[in-house]
Amino acid sequence: MDEEAPLVGDKLVEIPKKNHARDVHILSSAFLLVFLAYGAVQNLESTLNTEEDLGTTSLGILYVSFTFFSLVASMVVRGLGSKNALVLGTTGYWLFLAANLKPSWYTMVPASIYLGFAASIIWVGQGTYLTSTARSHARDYNFHEGTVIGKFNGEFWGLFASHQFIGNLISLALLSDGTEGSTSGTTLLYVVFLCSMTLGTILMCFLTKKTDEGESRQPDSSVSFYSNVVSLSKSVINPLFDVRMLLVIPLIAYSGLQQAFVWAEFTKDIVTPALGESGVGGAMAVYGAFDAICSLAAGRLTSGPKSITLIVSGGAFIQAIVFLWLLLAYRLTSGVLGTMYPLLMAAILGIGDGVFNTQLSALLGILFKHDMEGAFAQLKVWQSASIAVVFFLSPYISLKAMLVIMLAALCISYAGFLFLTLKVEKAFSSSSL
Repeated sequence: MDEEAPLVGDKLVEIPKKNHARDVHILSSAFLLVFLAYGAVQNLESTLNTEEDLGTTSLGILYVSFTFFSLVASMVVRGLGSKNALVLGTTGYWLFLAANLKPSWYTMVPASIYLGFAASIIWVGQGTYLTSTARSHARDYNFHEGTVIGKFNGEFWGLFASHQFIGNLISLALLSDGTEGSTSGTTLLYVVFLCSMTLGTILMCFLTKKTDEGESRQPDSSVSFYSNVVSLSKSVINPLFDVRMLLVIPLIAYSGLQQAFVWAEFTKDIVTPALGESGVGGAMAVYGAFDAICSLAAGRLTSGPKSITLIVSGGAFIQAIVFLWLLLAYRLTSGVLGTMYPLLMAAILGIGDGVFNTQLSALLGILFKHDMEGAFAQLKVWQSASIAVVFFLSPYISLKAMLVIMLAALCISYAGFLFLTLKVEKAFSSSSL
């Protein structure tokens, strides 16, 4: 309901509307600056920190920590407020990158554990803040809520996805002279990335603090420890009693699996044999570019459950084609085709990732209006758990076995998603009668 304009003398004074789009621009740009650095470093972990598999193990520990801390992240975000959670969350990425300047078990493991906590609150805070901003914008300007949520998610994920493109190009430029294994080359790269992260953190401070009903209330200091535990258990367990959440969890888990497949398997077993280690950055740049373009396009096409169903169906179909191609028909070849095939696959996988990122965020924002923190915490719990599984299994499982797992997970998750959309459409139809 619109606020009444106050009377000044005999005239109505119109209250100026807030520019909510400004906050989306700031949030998207800040995440880009932070994650262009982190994403590129994550891609290099298994290449640079090879002693005793320090890099891969650190990432596995990170995502296990991410999974467990995501269970309490919704309560932390409620207590801090989404803006403060976003600012605090950036510190974990900064420390993890700083630990890479002196990589050892004593620096990387603690940094990975802390980053798991920081990542859990920054992502729950991001989902809560972005959805709350979209709702406020739709209410103030009398726009369709689902359309605004889709548009804002499209802008965020489009700009965010470009971090793979920009970050990998920076890595390629700074390490292209053969300094990949040298201390001076990697040190310069990390210093540049630390500066980028610092700028992202500073930019995050300019976000508007949200105070509307979609945002968390500050906790009362007199609330007992028992009440806090009860509140935490409700935020973690209650969503699991919602049939809609149970039906969307398989798709959430699959979205994590397909990301980890690209990071851990696709780059190692497809890109490196065809293009060499130096080609990983280029392939991931293509992946990020198409991820960004698709995120922008999918966000603008999103208006509600029907459009989400169509877009997700398209993303699932094209990723299934890539998995079947790799499983049944792909062979390593030389020449132009040998170069083009991995890049084409990277582009298709990037399109699929753009679809799942935008549509899952929009779907949760539409379905779980009254517990956004809890819904986005579930998103990160299941995503990070599936990513951790892939990182730990990667050294012990063949590419063909992984592809069979990916296809099975895609079929199961898509079936659950279709059942969910039928249930949601039926509920919308009955409520409109």
